[in-house]
Amino acid sequence: MAGLDLEAAGVADVQSAMTRGEITSVELVRAYLERIDAYDRRGPAVHAIRCLARAAEAEAAARDRERGDGATRGPLHGVPVLVKDNIDVAGLPTTAGALALEHSVPERDAELVTALRDAGAVILGKTNLTELANFMTEGMPSGYSSLGGQVLNPYDVTISPCGSSSGSGAAAALGFATVTVGTETDGSIICPADAQSLVGVKPTLGVVNGRGILPVATSQDCAGPMTRSVADAAVLLAALARADVDLRPGALAGTRVVVPPCPEELHDEDRALFLVAIEDLRRQGAEIIDVPALVETDETPVFVYEFARDVDAYLAGLPEHAPMRTLADVARWNDAHATQALKFGQKYVREAIAVDHQAQRSVYLLARARDRAVAGEHGIDAILQSHGAGAVVTPSWRGAGVAARAGYPSVTVPAGYRPSSRRPFGITFLGPARSEAALLSLALDYEQVSGARRPVSEVNPSLFRG
Repeated sequence: MAGLDLEAAGVADVQSAMTRGEITSVELVRAYLERIDAYDRRGPAVHAIRCLARAAEAEAAARDRERGDGATRGPLHGVPVLVKDNIDVAGLPTTAGALALEHSVPERDAELVTALRDAGAVILGKTNLTELANFMTEGMPSGYSSLGGQVLNPYDVTISPCGSSSGSGAAAALGFATVTVGTETDGSIICPADAQSLVGVKPTLGVVNGRGILPVATSQDCAGPMTRSVADAAVLLAALARADVDLRPGALAGTRVVVPPCPEELHDEDRALFLVAIEDLRRQGAEIIDVPALVETDETPVFVYEFARDVDAYLAGLPEHAPMRTLADVARWNDAHATQALKFGQKYVREAIAVDHQAQRSVYLLARARDRAVAGEHGIDAILQSHGAGAVVTPSWRGAGVAARAGYPSVTVPAGYRPSSRRPFGITFLGPARSEAALLSLALDYEQVSGARRPVSEVNPSLFRG
């Protein structure tokens, strides 16, 4: 359509086509809906989409009228966007993949959705996810929810799509929208981006407003871009954050980059791909410095303490007719419908409900302070400052947890595919608070020199022959 390959077309591509009059936003919405029907509802049925917005064509028509009058709102004007189904879109259910929340409909948009609309974006619908953003129980596969089913990884349906933003990842990889939005508490943007050959950005805590997101733990929850290119990630982040995100060409030249040792369990082929990526960084002028491993802490007690508290606060803000008012309501509903709702149980839900928030508050505060200090001040900050470095670089999603606990940004970018299976592999840049633009600039430099990303149709063509 108008020379656009929807599997690969980015923001600049669709914007140029609309500016030239080769396609309208309405036609673009319809084209994405046809693609979703062909590959998500039928064909390989990857289950990336939870629900579609009936108002999408009307919104696109309004953006087309504005364009016709010579008024555009920015780079996302008329551009279709998919958001994860733990983010409120007025009139659509916010379920986090839970059957108990199937009919839980907010009256107003999440703040980040308002920001997208203000930037001219068209909300196409919502994506599937690991149920309750992967804090329901142990042992549940990434991408599984009792309501939305199992999200498949389009690059290889036998491997995990990773989660919990698995549906946003699959939707971006297959070109079901121009860009998608995921959320992360620890790794839930970075890991599915790595597994599905995408650019993923977990921003600094608070850079993107979190109002209207069904939470896991508000001390770490963030929303951020999942896209097919660094440039698209920067445009989307700017809209989400209502702030400029300026990329600096040639950012790697003269930048010191610290590299902790690869984990022992890293696959040999991933290790080889990582070494190639490090050489690409060197070729762009980066100075590589080997450093000790970053220290990890167990954040689970913090999540257990915050989960019911924060979910209850979210549910309390819903309309009076909302079906669930507390996480305990959700748990009781699950118990009463266990055959449909509890294939893997609800261990974390039960633990969170059982917390005595007053009695356990001091222990929680100490654990949260420990996590932030070890990951931030004594972790990322200390290692960067001691070497005068601009970023930490890790293989695949490794290091995402450190950035999440610190509340700092991380950016993953495609870095190739295993020779034996074509399984995607990426590298992740970590930095100090509010260094999103700097990290994206480094990632852009790497993206341009490596040229690593390949579309699903090239890496896994059999997916489309079903």
